[in-house]
Amino acid sequence: MSLGILGFFAFLPILVALVLMVGFRWPATRAMPLAWLVAALSALLVWNMDVGVVLASTLQGFLSAITVLLIVFGALLILYTLTESGGMETINNGFHGITKDRRIQTIIIAFLFGAFLEGAAGFGTPAAIGAPLLLSLGFPPLAAVIVAVVLNSVPVTFGAVGTPIWFGLKNLDSKVQEAIASSGQDLGFASVDGFYMVIGKWAAVLNGIMAFILPLFVVCFLTRFFGQNRSWREGLPAWKFSLMASLIFAVPYVASAFLIGEEFPALLGGLIGTGGVVWLARHKMFLPEKEWDFGPQSEWEDYWTGEISTAKKIEFTSRMSQFKAWLPYVLIGLLLVVTRVKFLPFGDWVKAVELTIPNILGQEGISWSLRPFYNPGIVPFVLVAVLTMFIHSMNPSKVKQAWITSFKRIKNPTIALLFAVALVQIFKNSSMNPAEYASMPLAMAQSVAEVAGSSWPFFAAFIGALGSFITGSNTVSDLLFAGFQYGIADTLEIPRQIIVSLQAVGGAMGNMVCIHNIVAASATVGLVGMEGIILKRNVIPMLLYGVVVGIMGLLFSYVMFPGVF
Repeated sequence: MSLGILGFFAFLPILVALVLMVGFRWPATRAMPLAWLVAALSALLVWNMDVGVVLASTLQGFLSAITVLLIVFGALLILYTLTESGGMETINNGFHGITKDRRIQTIIIAFLFGAFLEGAAGFGTPAAIGAPLLLSLGFPPLAAVIVAVVLNSVPVTFGAVGTPIWFGLKNLDSKVQEAIASSGQDLGFASVDGFYMVIGKWAAVLNGIMAFILPLFVVCFLTRFFGQNRSWREGLPAWKFSLMASLIFAVPYVASAFLIGEEFPALLGGLIGTGGVVWLARHKMFLPEKEWDFGPQSEWEDYWTGEISTAKKIEFTSRMSQFKAWLPYVLIGLLLVVTRVKFLPFGDWVKAVELTIPNILGQEGISWSLRPFYNPGIVPFVLVAVLTMFIHSMNPSKVKQAWITSFKRIKNPTIALLFAVALVQIFKNSSMNPAEYASMPLAMAQSVAEVAGSSWPFFAAFIGALGSFITGSNTVSDLLFAGFQYGIADTLEIPRQIIVSLQAVGGAMGNMVCIHNIVAASATVGLVGMEGIILKRNVIPMLLYGVVVGIMGLLFSYVMFPGVF
């Protein structure tokens, strides 16, 4: 069978998901099971895979999804525990009174506080918390959603303690091991974990460049589309504060990627950045001379507002001290650090327990494993949620409500993720076919490589963005396309770690146009039916992001680091 036909059938499940979710606006809970079915049929009818291999791959995908679902559940449990205890309201109240300048509020809340939430929880949490917080400060609902979603991009590659890297790229493990075994040169790492760290370094550099560009662009974007004078220029006076905020964020963001690992850049960058810029704002340092605000609400466009009026904004109250409210997040950060750094023994302790299922359904090479206590969803998220019951002296009824709400909220992500990861496992295991065809990702890679040629580094990030747009997740985008990107780099003989890093960065920038995030954030501020407008506006900063990192990808691949692994 020709390479072009194989490439078409390999892409068909993704095309089905795209058409159903974008063209027909199906939710992922309906689209992903059908996309999995198309992948299974392609595996059976085109790749001639054994039925047992397809079924075992599906079960392997279901079991692998548990790893991410534990993190999602733990993140939701922390959020709703803090909501029920009054801790989240106290945190929100702490942001009031710092400054009335909407440009500065955007940088502090949507960019830096959002980055911290992304690093700690991910999975749409920053926009879901940030948008209503901005609404309560007086933002038009439409503006609140746009800035919250767009600025939740730079940290996403390292969201939920690095899940898009260490879990999203796991399908490359065997390829990396083969490269290490066959290479006679020093690749800069000697293990799969070392490879993840290299990807994290490149991704941090690429995203770090955008950390200096995107916040100021979004501020100018805000004044252009929501200011009285519709002027890009009115955002520029915030340039000093924006650059200082970017610097305070980017230094720990990049440093932690180089010195610690992929779990910490967003978490530490967001935490240190938020504290640093709040201090600057309170001391009136680097602020614009004149505060900027939206015009009178009577002059706002009708479509800017929804069912929740800004005029009837929520007034937050401190239910406890700021230290007490933030303590659960501090504990999360501390537990993550002590269980991840190499020179302490705690990492080995939490890794000691491992659940494994070898040779699923008797199929050799198809297995599953889980280290439950090393999974961030259990330690620290669930553990800290339990400790918060006592730290915040919670009423048992409120604790019960937090758990009930968390289980309810995880229902839809569970359905979508089970079938998305099952689809990915079929893709991965499609190399186990009697016809000796190239695997599905490799077939796509070889087909596209013939068309794109040496210009591929410019387009690589847009493939990652497409994956996030379709699936609603940087992690799932990496699961879908990392093998595809690796295969193209191999075929074109360009640096594989740079192309895979561009995939991880692309998945983050695709967060801006992710339908799931837009719908979820819109719901929190009462916007209904505005998804099309938000998507149209958000495409502009996404294209800017893609062009910048694409140019960097070309420079790194062919000018600065040609021939690197």
